[in-house]
Order: sequence, then C-alpha cells, then structure tokens
Amino acid sequence: MAFKLAPATKPLLRASLTSRPANGHLAFIPQIRKLVFEYCDKWPSSANTRTYLHDHLEDLARENPHVEFVVRQRNQKEPIIRGFYLNDREKVIALNGFEVTGIQKKVQLLLDSSGAKIKPLKRRTVESTTEAARGIWSGLHDTPFKI
Repeated sequence: MAFKLAPATKPLLRASLTSRPANGHLAFIPQIRKLVFEYCDKWPSSANTRTYLHDHLEDLARENPHVEFVVRQRNQKEPIIRGFYLNDREKVIALNGFEVTGIQKKVQLLLDSSGAKIKPLKRRTVESTTEAARGIWSGLHDTPFKI
C-alpha cells in the first residue's frame, strides 16, 4: 500500500509574490492626473498660449497618456494652467508674458512636480535631541542650572 503524505507547508504560488506598484519599486507612478489650460480667445496676452495649444498639445497628450488634458476658454482673463495631483492638491501658473518655449517649460514643471507643498529649506529652526554641553547660563544664578 503506497500513499502520499500531504506536504507540511502550503505551496508557494508565483502570483502571491507580486507587490503593488509603488514609486521606486519596479514602477514609477506619475503624481499628476490632470492639466487644465485656460485662455481667452481674443486677448493678446493669450496669443502665445493659443499658439502653444495649436502646435504642441497633441504631441504632449501622446507623450503623457496618463494625464487628462482639458482646454477651457476663460473670457476676458489672463491665461493660466492648472495642474491637479493625486494628493488632492493643485498648482496654478499664470502664462501671460511667456513665449512658447517658456510655456513648454512651465508645462514640464507641472508634469514633473509631485503636488506637495513647497517647504522652505533655509529657515528651518535647529532642534536638538540632546541637552547642551554647557547647560543654560544665567548671571542671576550662582550654581549652574541643570537640565
């Protein structure tokens, strides 16, 4: 009588070894989800924006299939571009006064941005996790102050 014993452990299936996509782990998830171009059809300050949209928007949409592109008329107002991100934030850049190449740079800035709030790097206060080596000095105390 020959019979097989059941394996002591559960078999490891290949599908159980996969992980969810995350930035830096086999994949890159762009943070931008939507770009909205708003311009006036008549104002001269929107002329370069109209030229950019006419000449470059189709190529930009083909290069970035993960981004939704919306073109909206904004009568009697300056042209702007809005970027909407996965973290429910948005960034707005005014496009008046920019040439077509400047508009390209601003669009690329929004595409590459994470949507996170800009944090100042220069004015951060220094916080120590340990007490000072000399302690706190005061001319009013005879003995050194203990921390």
